[in-house]
Amino acid sequence: MIRIVLVDDQELFRGGVRVALDAQDDMEVVGEAGDGSEALAVIDATRPDVVLLDIRMPVMDGVETVRALFDGARTALQPSELPRVIVLTTFALDRAAATAIRHGASGFVLKDATPAFLTAAIRAVHAGSTVLAADELGELFATDVLAAPPPPPPSSFRELSAREQAVFRLVARGLSNSEIAEREFVSESTVKTQVSSILTKLALRDRVQIVVFAHDHRLVGD
Repeated sequence: MIRIVLVDDQELFRGGVRVALDAQDDMEVVGEAGDGSEALAVIDATRPDVVLLDIRMPVMDGVETVRALFDGARTALQPSELPRVIVLTTFALDRAAATAIRHGASGFVLKDATPAFLTAAIRAVHAGSTVLAADELGELFATDVLAAPPPPPPSSFRELSAREQAVFRLVARGLSNSEIAEREFVSESTVKTQVSSILTKLALRDRVQIVVFAHDHRLVGD
């Protein structure tokens, strides 16, 4: 079962989403919260797999909640033990959602998405994939990326092997493991191992963060 916490200040909205999720054979809503501060307490108590988090709420909004959730000073949990976060927003190109992704969220879903799309997004994120395609993330970050010159890649990037750097760029472009395996003439399990090594060396949490890192340092087309 995928254990989910719903965070939104509109109780009626939470109720509708809960009905849709509880109808799934592989999903269970284990907690709800009406603001970010309450959400952190619920998340700590229930240890969900996925959090659906409204970006705009009173007391503590979605961005601050994501920042607090992934703050190493707040929790002793390892990155792999933290829940995946899907931000809920009403705008397709929401800069607040972009900020939340930079701080650790795995993507965003529009609040008027269909139940089928939402449940598919939850399953994808739970499996370690992204909600947004790489080109969509690139469009989301375009304004911020072009506003200032890119910082040089950290030394950790130069520690990647030539093969890992090639895989890094393909992940950043949105290719799946199977597509990368076909292009690089290796097995899919080899690609999975290389992606895991890249995440460890760059201290990144998931494939979304690889895309963010690549766009921030202008490494996508390099």
